[in-house]
Amino acid sequence: MKSNILNFLHDDLILPQPEVLELSNKNKSLFIGIPREIALQEKRVPLVPETVGLLVNNGHKIYIESKAGEQSSFSDIEYSEAGAKVCKNVNEIYEADIILKVAPPTINELDLLKKGQCLISALQLNTQKKEYFKKLIDKKVTAVGFEYIRDKINSYPIVKSMSEIAGTSSILIAAELLTSTSGGRGVLMGGIAGVNPVQIVIIGSGTVAEYAARSGVSLGASVKVFGNSISRLRRIQNDLSLSVSTSIMQPKVLEKFIKRADVVIGALRSKFGRTPCIISEEMVKKMKPRSVIVDVSIDQGGCFETSKLTSHESPTFIKHDVVHYCVPNIASRSSKTASFSLSNILAPLLLKVGEGGGVKGILLRNQNIRFGVYVYNGTLTSKGISSWFDLPSKDINLLLGL
Repeated sequence: MKSNILNFLHDDLILPQPEVLELSNKNKSLFIGIPREIALQEKRVPLVPETVGLLVNNGHKIYIESKAGEQSSFSDIEYSEAGAKVCKNVNEIYEADIILKVAPPTINELDLLKKGQCLISALQLNTQKKEYFKKLIDKKVTAVGFEYIRDKINSYPIVKSMSEIAGTSSILIAAELLTSTSGGRGVLMGGIAGVNPVQIVIIGSGTVAEYAARSGVSLGASVKVFGNSISRLRRIQNDLSLSVSTSIMQPKVLEKFIKRADVVIGALRSKFGRTPCIISEEMVKKMKPRSVIVDVSIDQGGCFETSKLTSHESPTFIKHDVVHYCVPNIASRSSKTASFSLSNILAPLLLKVGEGGGVKGILLRNQNIRFGVYVYNGTLTSKGISSWFDLPSKDINLLLGL
């Protein structure tokens, strides 16, 4: 069974087989530390017990802070039985060579980092300040933003995975908010004989939009997707057959469908900076009373003029008689599922780091992982961060001697 799992992982990893053979005699045991997440609303954990067991069985050492998996329904006993050392003192975690997190460290957590360590976590650039990067540089660490790591087909596997969860969740959230008990219109998200189906408008044509459309159609709703990419709209329509109608983002057409909609999902994602605000306050005023907005784009500022940040504890507000759900990090709402999904991507990556002789070894040989590096041994390597925060940077290829 173990050999079958390893064969599957090797087939799906980023490096081609010839390079795997080249690195087969350079294995290095990794020392990985997983601190408990303290960021607001972050309930996920980067490795589940099953993948911890896989890494330990391959010769790697893992320390995890006590209760790190508690909010994803993983106990300390499960991690201990998988071979990890459960630590009550967070300072023990930061003795590791690789610090693995979901949310980026807080400023206080950065103080615990040591020279030469590698930090692997989300970057969440829009939430960071100049002080964050200056501290990483002063600490002389290597920092990898896992949402920027690419795979062999040049996509972003972690972004895609979390987007799948967010897209599906957005429809389930909307279905609940439409009910009378939640302050909605009192309509059922489903196809009932003799009753008109719920009208859903999705703004965007990426992974979030695709999975929201898939879930909406499966529940019997009438779904309309608006986007600016013909190829993406075509893919959605081909994948979901004729169950979904699509349209380029034409303001008059969009306004017409927004007025008729029971649910509007904001699923736009900006590659850099703030999401464009597509739906004006005037358009929101024309929506049906007690219709529902789920702004998945709120992580990057939101695509509705009426959007404002809410929390998992107080997720909605009503404006112009429209229910707004604007919680960032929707994937954390299904923390156990999201943790499994993260683990499925991070565990193979860590196995590769070990096989490549450590962090520097894998960066020398793997461009797709290098895309995720934004600080290398205390030197900023991201041009985007450099220009945004007016900090000096160097090309990582030059630093590695490539």
